[in-house]
This record gives sequence, C-alpha cells and structure tokens, in this order.
Amino acid sequence: MTKFTTLMSAAVVALAGGYATLPQPAAAQASPNVAEILVYGNDPCPRSTDDQVVVCARRPEAERYRIPPNMRQSGTPQQMESWAVRSQSLQTVGATGINSCSPVGPAGYTGCLSKLIKEAHGERKQQADEENPPQ
Repeated sequence: MTKFTTLMSAAVVALAGGYATLPQPAAAQASPNVAEILVYGNDPCPRSTDDQVVVCARRPEAERYRIPPNMRQSGTPQQMESWAVRSQSLQTVGATGINSCSPVGPAGYTGCLSKLIKEAHGERKQQADEENPPQ
C-alpha cells in the first residue's frame, strides 16, 4: 500500500508541476464594448460613454411592434397552412353512411349540404385572408 501511495504522490506532484509551466492567458485588451441598438421613429439614440460605443439602426415607427423580418413566415397561404388544418380534410376520407355525403350507404346524401356550407365558409375566409395584408 505504501508503494501505491508513493506513486500517487509522485503523479500529483508531476501534474502540478506540469500545470505550473503552462503559459498564463493574456490580459484582456482594453477595447470598448459595442452596443447595437434598434431605434424606432423619432426616438433618441443613447449617447456613447467612455467604455461603451453605441451604434443605432433607425427603423420606421410602423415596424416597432412587428415580428422581425428574419422571423416572419414567407410563402403562399397554402404553404403556411398548419398540419392540423391539413389533417382535418383527411378525417372524412372513406366515410360512408349518414352525414357523409357519399352515394354509398343509407342516407349518405344528408351530409352534402353541410359539406357544401363548410367549404363555402372556408373559401370565404381564405379569400378574406388573402385580400387583407398584414399590418
């Protein structure tokens, strides 16, 4: 056991000596911090101080509460439609019987009017969404 303890002590001393010879990190350079700030409308830009440089980018007032351009969705309304809405159309595939609007099964025709009304409401909503651009 003493031989093992002696070897461990030697290893610890060797490691400590190895760390002592490593170069120390260079001192931080004295460079000023740069703060990039977005300013909207006629808001004043904060002044720079001795230890901080302030860079302002001015945007129109209408952009103040909008989603940033790099985070906005782009594409057609069909491409932006969620998967939950797309899956709604698959719920009635293969449905037969009452309220199914199919020629198969008893009273399959009864669902045709409700299907027609739902489609008309959906088309009207989609048309309204396309005509009104986001503000």
